[in-house]
Amino acid sequence: IIISKMDLTMSRRRHLFISHHHADDDHVTRLTQMLGRNNYEIRNSSIRAKPANQRRLDEGRIPDRTLKRLLRMKMSWASTVVVLIGKDTHNRPWVDWEINKAKQLGKRIVGVFERGGTDNDVPVAFRNYGDALVSWNSDNIIDAIEGKCDPFENPDGTPRKPDNNFPHINCGGR
Repeated sequence: IIISKMDLTMSRRRHLFISHHHADDDHVTRLTQMLGRNNYEIRNSSIRAKPANQRRLDEGRIPDRTLKRLLRMKMSWASTVVVLIGKDTHNRPWVDWEINKAKQLGKRIVGVFERGGTDNDVPVAFRNYGDALVSWNSDNIIDAIEGKCDPFENPDGTPRKPDNNFPHINCGGR
């Protein structure tokens, strides 16, 4: 059997919705680049507002119902919702809304600590519904997205207990 590089790339393509605080847009780019270096192709359907659109959002010129409809459409396309957890994530009502919507839509919800993220930064909705929580490590992030296991880690990568009572798949050596 001959497997081309194209076949390998296609088998590692994932449609994700990356929930994040818009001040952390650069972390979305870093995450997709890091995973790309591991032959993991990400199709991110989340919203990354250009400055003009961000200004319209900040000024309240886009109704919440319009934004919710757009987010719901984009999220329904994704197989997994990844929540980037940084210093202000826990204060972002839209991140909580996205996590709650992901749960309603039956999506896998994976939290990823940004470098410098702390346990205090984990959103309440994620504590309630998260399937896996990992440090900034490409192998662990990929395993969590793939659902091979449901690791719960501290920001430094050490194991921790899940905040919710859902059944979780053990990761073996982790």
